[in-house]
Amino acid sequence: MRTLWTPSGAAVAGAQMTAFREEVERRHGERLEDSAALHAWSIREPGAFWRALWDFCGVVGDPGARAVVDLDQMPGARWFPDAELSFAENLLRRRDDAPAIVLADERGTARTLSFGALYDEVSRATEALRGLGVGEGDRVAGYVPNIPEAIVFMLASSALGAIWSSSSPDFGVPGLLDRFGQITPKVFVTVDGYRYGGKRFDLRPKVRDALAGLPSVEHAIVVGYLDEAPDLGGLVPRGTRAPALHLCAELLAAHAPRDIAFARLPFDYPLYVLYSSGTTGKPKCIVHGQGGTLLQHLKEHRLHTDLRADERLFYFTTCGWMMWNWLVSGLASGACLVLYDGHPMSPAPSVLFDLIDREQVHVFGTSAKFLDAIAKRGLRPMDTHDLGTTRAILSTGSPLVPESFDFVYEHVKRDVQLASISGGTDIVSCFVLGDPTRPVRRGEIQAKGLGMDVQVWNDAGERVIGERGELVCAKPFPSMPVRFWGDEGGERYRSAYFERFPGVWCHGDFTEETPDGGFIITGRSDAVLNPGGVRIGTAEIYREVEQLDEVLESVVIGQPSGGDVRVVLFVVLREGAALDDALRERIRARLRTHASPRHVPHEILGVPAIPRTRSGKISELSVRRAVLGEPIPNVDALANPEALDAFRDRPELADA
Repeated sequence: MRTLWTPSGAAVAGAQMTAFREEVERRHGERLEDSAALHAWSIREPGAFWRALWDFCGVVGDPGARAVVDLDQMPGARWFPDAELSFAENLLRRRDDAPAIVLADERGTARTLSFGALYDEVSRATEALRGLGVGEGDRVAGYVPNIPEAIVFMLASSALGAIWSSSSPDFGVPGLLDRFGQITPKVFVTVDGYRYGGKRFDLRPKVRDALAGLPSVEHAIVVGYLDEAPDLGGLVPRGTRAPALHLCAELLAAHAPRDIAFARLPFDYPLYVLYSSGTTGKPKCIVHGQGGTLLQHLKEHRLHTDLRADERLFYFTTCGWMMWNWLVSGLASGACLVLYDGHPMSPAPSVLFDLIDREQVHVFGTSAKFLDAIAKRGLRPMDTHDLGTTRAILSTGSPLVPESFDFVYEHVKRDVQLASISGGTDIVSCFVLGDPTRPVRRGEIQAKGLGMDVQVWNDAGERVIGERGELVCAKPFPSMPVRFWGDEGGERYRSAYFERFPGVWCHGDFTEETPDGGFIITGRSDAVLNPGGVRIGTAEIYREVEQLDEVLESVVIGQPSGGDVRVVLFVVLREGAALDDALRERIRARLRTHASPRHVPHEILGVPAIPRTRSGKISELSVRRAVLGEPIPNVDALANPEALDAFRDRPELADA
């Protein structure tokens, strides 16, 4: 793979990755030539590595005497079993006047909160929740946009030892109840409405129906987001026991800021409940511990992203995606969070690049789909924007194809670290991600996460390099889920990750490790195609098909046929384009030439849209179920479930 960017010698010498490596050398008498050698040491000496990270990052709390016990058990290893800390305390250690949060929306920059003001708001929210009876182990649920109040109430929950769980307001009520209904929250935090794509959306009818389906909720707190003093009368559910309703501004104003009495709790004490996408059944409620989340995010921010105090960190996300949790942890490094609430291309496709220049963003996080979309629209930010402060661009959500690497370096910015990152909700972090001390190679994820024994295994459970297989993590790590909510015996947890290779985390990504230590992810292994017994990653097909100007996006499935599997490709075309025999032949020819004859689809069909999860990922399994006429559980997990109609009962597929 061609090298597209190489850090300067000065940048490598000044990187926090280098400073940490040198600290390890001094403390442990090791000779570690580079970050690859540091990674190898972190796997050989995991207890020493994670304790060194705790010290290097200045984690507030008592680590205790032991870094890890039962390391030979996966699951079952316990990290820092004697530790006591508070996640919120670590994110709120600054109280000065520097900006901590900047909120922007489709109309421009809306609000700025200093570190001192953020601490005061969390103090008020902590006392307010305490007054509502919230304590250790209670659940606080947020049905909220990506606004400061979401962060405030999350931190207040953590300060009290309560557990935070959030969802974005575009979720329908059935999907919301499938999630929050399982964890029975005591307090429900929401807004009166939100804006998206230039439109106002009144959320109150959905909130009323949600409260009717959540009898555990005793108090509902409503942020006046569209209107400062919204009418709350319509929120009272009819015929059910109604929770007490509170206007957020009035509730917080009743409390004066004070020093927060943070509840210091064990390392594995529950912090968050996150949810699997739910497109194959009721969502799994994944419980993450405070210590593992904090240490993992500090490692990824400071060492793998080189994030520093007072830098500005942006990630386009909603509160229903784990990247929101990842973004918020930037406060622990003293960084300023830049939040965006709205459509990423409204009122113009350049809106996020306008935001970068206006707010001087240093680290810009987005999705592979966004980069592909702006390329298709012909944007050339390098010609229209300064982007002078931006030193890193992060991409996740789906594999970043080599052509998107080209686009960034040719049309966005040349001197920038482009870091494709991959992990997931399951670990609230990354397995493979960036490394500011290593070059960026076209189409490759740069490195394994420190402390993560990431490998690629074939079907026989053997490690392979230069071949495709399953992405696994062969040793325990601190950000593994504490448990699944309601899974008292742990059977669902073990089945989700350890059934394929007992004692080894199998993540479900079809992946290749390159000889230079990079990674190429070609899709989810549960969606891998298998025509004639040859495993094909779906991303390999998307990459080639979406290079054609006529094709905006695509989705591919395997359809059982005559004891084998035939490849079926669906495409969404640019306005004015026609899916005629000539275009079909061009698609087939490109796949045959640039991929292989096995990649050539048996059928190529047009659809108006492709179903996606609410975090923007293509839902290949839902498409396959629709084509096969199978029931699709939890359709509300999709952002656009109506798109499935175009895949059902296709006469072209009836002869399989």
